[in-house]
Amino acid sequence: MSQPAESVHLSNHHRATLRQIFQHPVSHNVEWHSVVSLFGAVGSATEHHDGKFVLSAGSERIFVEPPPHKDIDAQTVLDLRRILTAAGYTAESGR
Repeated sequence: MSQPAESVHLSNHHRATLRQIFQHPVSHNVEWHSVVSLFGAVGSATEHHDGKFVLSAGSERIFVEPPPHKDIDAQTVLDLRRILTAAGYTAESGR
C-alpha cells in the first residue's frame, strides 16, 4: 500500500508518534497530547461536552476517554493502530 498523501505534511513529532503507535511490542509510553496532535494532522480530534474525544482518520473513527495520566493504555494503542492502518498509514509513514 502506498503512503497516504497526508503523510507529506507530518512534522517530525507526528512521525515519531506514528512510529510509537506501530511499535512492536505495543509501546506503553505514547503520550495523550501527542495522539491528539497526530490525529489533528491526519484527520481530526474533537472533544465532546462529556470530555471524550472523537479521533478520526480516513473513514474510521473512535471515541476515546482521555487517560488519567499522560500515557494511553495498550488497548487504545491497538485501536489507534487499526484506525491508522485502515486510513493507509503504516510504521513506514513515520519515517
